[in-house]
Amino acid sequence: MASVLLGLRSTEEWGCNSDIMRPILFHAQDLRRVLRKQKIATMSELKVALGTDVDVTVFRKLHELSYRTSYSHRGSYYTLDEIAHFDAQDLWSCRSVWFSRYGTLLSTVESFVKQSTAGCFARELEALLHVGVKEALLKLVRDGRIAREEVSGLFLYGSLDRARRKQQLLARQVEAVAPSLTRSVVAGRILPDEVKAAVVLFASLLDEKQRRLYAALESLKFGHGGDRRIAALLGLDVGTVARGRHELLAQDFELERVRKPGAGRRPVEKKRRQ
Repeated sequence: MASVLLGLRSTEEWGCNSDIMRPILFHAQDLRRVLRKQKIATMSELKVALGTDVDVTVFRKLHELSYRTSYSHRGSYYTLDEIAHFDAQDLWSCRSVWFSRYGTLLSTVESFVKQSTAGCFARELEALLHVGVKEALLKLVRDGRIAREEVSGLFLYGSLDRARRKQQLLARQVEAVAPSLTRSVVAGRILPDEVKAAVVLFASLLDEKQRRLYAALESLKFGHGGDRRIAALLGLDVGTVARGRHELLAQDFELERVRKPGAGRRPVEKKRRQ
């Protein structure tokens, strides 16, 4: 019976002193100490800190802690939740090693694509995540976790939900064709008359919904006071810009309809001849 019980123990957890078998104790606090000192560490460094040559033993002790694995460097670095200070994009780096609140590279790319207002091109994700993402994107598409559509000769990656993906495509189209007013305004530069004329001409080519959403997009870029400034630049009512901003933030608009049901002029009833 004793030999059976000993067989259930992994060999690295037992040591031999003369004829007596005794357990070798590993402590998760040894890993915490080295990670607090170095902030990040590889599996080899953690095995040295723990005094073992077995990966499983390290993982067993890591599970007693709240830890993270890097999404860069093929997941070969580790840190603790108490050490990682994630930014507004839920990313954190140390010595050019990147970690994500979402975990692996696949999960991080998927989350960024689904949460994106206007979908993501591969080069945009690579600039944000500081790693190559093409293989991850292809796997996510093959696994049916995200979708992609060709836009201007490039693949735009978006949500698998059809309605959400249409909203992302619409936002991308607005970004592609709309001239940016806010760069000049925020910088305090005066727009030349020809630029103002071009902007007014561009806005006149849009339908009511597109003009409202374009103004709202520029207002969001501007920040506080954006509704008033953009309304003045485009010759719109401040309430129109505000309504468009609320629609964009709440994603509360119909893609195929210019006005809401019931809006616009009432139909004229034809009078019958007596």
